[in-house]
Amino acid sequence: MNPSRFFDGLYISFWTPAAVLTAALGIKLPSIIKLWKDPLLRAVGGLLVLACGVFVFAAPSTIAWTNRVTGVPNISAPLVYSLITAFCGSCLLLITAWRNGIPDRSATTRRATRWVVSVYSGVIVALWVLFALADARVERVRDLDTYYATTAFMREEIVLYLLAHTAACLITFRLIRNWVRTDGLDVWLRGGLKLLGVGYAMNLIYDSSKLGAVLARWTGHDLDWLSTDLSPPVACLSAILIAVGFILPHAGQYLHRRARTRLSHWRLRPLYLLTRSVTGGRVPFRLRATPELRLTRRETFIRDALLHLARYLDEDLDRRAYDAAVGLGREKDRARPLAHAVTIQDAIETKRRYRAATATAPLSSSSPLTSKSPVSPISHGSHASHGSHASHGSHASHSGHTSPLSPLCPLSSPDIEDLLEGIEDVSRALRHTDDIRAVRERAAAAAESVPAS
Repeated sequence: MNPSRFFDGLYISFWTPAAVLTAALGIKLPSIIKLWKDPLLRAVGGLLVLACGVFVFAAPSTIAWTNRVTGVPNISAPLVYSLITAFCGSCLLLITAWRNGIPDRSATTRRATRWVVSVYSGVIVALWVLFALADARVERVRDLDTYYATTAFMREEIVLYLLAHTAACLITFRLIRNWVRTDGLDVWLRGGLKLLGVGYAMNLIYDSSKLGAVLARWTGHDLDWLSTDLSPPVACLSAILIAVGFILPHAGQYLHRRARTRLSHWRLRPLYLLTRSVTGGRVPFRLRATPELRLTRRETFIRDALLHLARYLDEDLDRRAYDAAVGLGREKDRARPLAHAVTIQDAIETKRRYRAATATAPLSSSSPLTSKSPVSPISHGSHASHGSHASHGSHASHSGHTSPLSPLCPLSSPDIEDLLEGIEDVSRALRHTDDIRAVRERAAAAAESVPAS
């Protein structure tokens, strides 16, 4: 009942990495099941299962339970050593798959795979044979490596599993280090590889502490604390780093895609609200819709609205607005969205006036409303400034409209395609109201300076 003894039976250094590795396996499991024929994913799954099994069966409480259930003292030793050895083989197989690529089925790859499987399978068999030959009747839950460091056959077994583990970690660390230095890796994969490299380097510290304690026993010294106190937390930290290293590329890329999707959805909001004011509709809300689906629906809504506005878009205004934006010192990549934003606003206003005019105009062709076309706000000033020409019958030729109450001439196809492809840039430009106002005023001034024909 002593609270200070509560954590003694939990063995945090063993169960914490087991929980992290289980979480990593849970994240990877759907992909492993879906793409079971992928050797890389199978290697990752096998490695995570074995690493989790190592910490579960290496926990002192599990060791005592296994010995008690089987009735064989210290039988957990060859079991845990076998799991560690199998983990080492999985590491090498994983690096082989990564290095040579999934579709590579060359003789070199097959030979390396057979070598790893045969060598580490032989080591596992040797571990069980040595345990059967050894005299290990005294159960040791925490300090078996040092207690039996000088016992015949147990000594060889301990050294064998440590050497196999050390060799695998050295090769894996070197291959990962070389891979990190290559070009063309995304930030998430590079970060995951770095964590894996640190994790395997920590495994080398684990091996060094274990071997140091064993060698000390051989020379008559007592450095058991290296094995019983230092090794477990080092192994715990190593396992966590390896688990996070496997999770980071998958989870990081997934979260990055989600963040970009949500950001694009937010960036399209100004243009979405502007087009809603014309169509009067909206994208239907679905509570269970994924962010990707919401983004696709918003993009589709905007593009459909712009296609309906295409007949009201003024090509001359778009050209003048672009020249105005460039004249104000904006880069070409920014000037084009600003020009499109001004043109869209003008088209929306033109459509509203056109609808209002057609709604109130009588059907008789003698109606005053049928004598002229709707004029955009920017181009209106130019028509007003040349009122004397209009009074002499030249207004129709100056405005460029070919029929009464007809919409303005649409943009050419390449401009429409450019507008539909760049809706996110146009929407971002709508947030800069001062820039749009400046471009609008400069474009209007350019229109007024054009002499009437």
